[in-house]
Amino acid sequence: MLQDRPRRIVIVGGGIAGLAAAYRLGHARRRGLPIDEMLLEAGDRLGGVIRTDRAEGCIVEGGPDSFLREKPETAALAREFGLGDALIGSNDAGRRTYVLHRGRLQPLPEALMLIAPARVGPMLRSALVPWSSKLTMLREWVTGRAPGGDAPAADESVSSFVARHFGSGMLETIVEPLLAGVYGGDAAEMSARSVLGRFRAMENTHGSLIRAARAMRRKVENSGEPGSIFMTLREGLGVLVAALIREVEPERVELHRRAVRIERVSGRSDVGGYRVVLEDGSSREADRVILSLPSWASAALLAPLEPELSEHLAGIPYRSAVLVALVYPESVRARLPQGFGFLVPRREGRRLLACTFVHQKFQHRAPVDRALLRCFLAGADDATIVAADDDTLLEIVRGELASILGIHEAPLFARVYRWPRSMAQYVVGHHRRLEAIHERLLQAPGIHLAGNAYSGIGISDAIRTGEAAAREALASLVPEDLMQPELQPISQRGPGG
Repeated sequence: MLQDRPRRIVIVGGGIAGLAAAYRLGHARRRGLPIDEMLLEAGDRLGGVIRTDRAEGCIVEGGPDSFLREKPETAALAREFGLGDALIGSNDAGRRTYVLHRGRLQPLPEALMLIAPARVGPMLRSALVPWSSKLTMLREWVTGRAPGGDAPAADESVSSFVARHFGSGMLETIVEPLLAGVYGGDAAEMSARSVLGRFRAMENTHGSLIRAARAMRRKVENSGEPGSIFMTLREGLGVLVAALIREVEPERVELHRRAVRIERVSGRSDVGGYRVVLEDGSSREADRVILSLPSWASAALLAPLEPELSEHLAGIPYRSAVLVALVYPESVRARLPQGFGFLVPRREGRRLLACTFVHQKFQHRAPVDRALLRCFLAGADDATIVAADDDTLLEIVRGELASILGIHEAPLFARVYRWPRSMAQYVVGHHRRLEAIHERLLQAPGIHLAGNAYSGIGISDAIRTGEAAAREALASLVPEDLMQPELQPISQRGPGG
């Protein structure tokens, strides 16, 4: 129960998860709950990896450029701020992605649901799929089970899971580059349970992933509202960050405040008395602390207080990412293949992981006489590239684009965005690590975690974990009957919630 004084909740980390938590807590306070929230951010800006810039009439995303329609949190939050009309989908009528195969761009087969084909014909005709995988695929479809055997009782790698169903050829030319473009990691290390949970469920219910994908495709088509796979905001995702910042009162945000450790406050009789110690020697006392940070950063803060919890958090590996955005004139735009962009398998021996033709993926991203490209570097096999200077990175990217697309012109605009240790890797056994983290959190009441290290790496996942952390912090302070609908999970809210 609440005491006479307002209870202080300190949020450490001002990315989208921390902002979502601060917004929910501020809303609860304005509705009459006696709490006092404060957001601490080590850098000079809020929003984390979400960064929207403008150049040459283009909207340039320096981090993620979209979110999945099937995950509702981002769109729901945008609608709360009156941004519903600004939500747009990807141009899926022209959705085509290419894969660099033996030095040439080959289209991904149609009706591919990430790793599972909903139609067999396009896979059989594709130059990307070797005959060994085509035969394995046919056996999977005809027999209704994975030719490579049943799923092991324990977690398995993505490589193992895919190879069991479709063979190693499809894994190398299609699945690995698809997942590398999302996670920046190695399919041989990633957890099938944590990364491909939906497909494991499909295997359990249908045996054949092809049969399951076909059934899902029919269901979507029969709904009459297939919609776009990807969504964003017309003027960029930075608009959502700006809306959150407007709602989080300036006096409750402190920039340039790097936390260095968390201590328990001695002499407190209540549960959850903490002190967040900052780099400048000052501190902020808190009844509850929400850590919306990379797990390695949370681990460093908690090491003196909860060494075992810290060890589990530090065990989640991360990859760095480098994104290079380039704007080209109309002459380049006219020569680009129609589609969303291309992926590069590791076997091609390139430094580039992927390239998105942004002006073709989304409307309103570039004038008709401009081409906007986003190129991704780094990942599992190129960790040192994040330290390279801008000129070196631009030289690498321009060399790759010249070789793959024949673009020799200098860009009208180019900008490099570095995100060191930003991409959490869900390696085999990730679910066990999460269980250990949750168990240790029971020994640290009042500490809550949010971010992309735990149950999803997308924007909606970050918002969901931030809102959940705010809800958990309040639940330990506020009687359940006083919890407002806005603090309930989206799936449990009433109409319009």
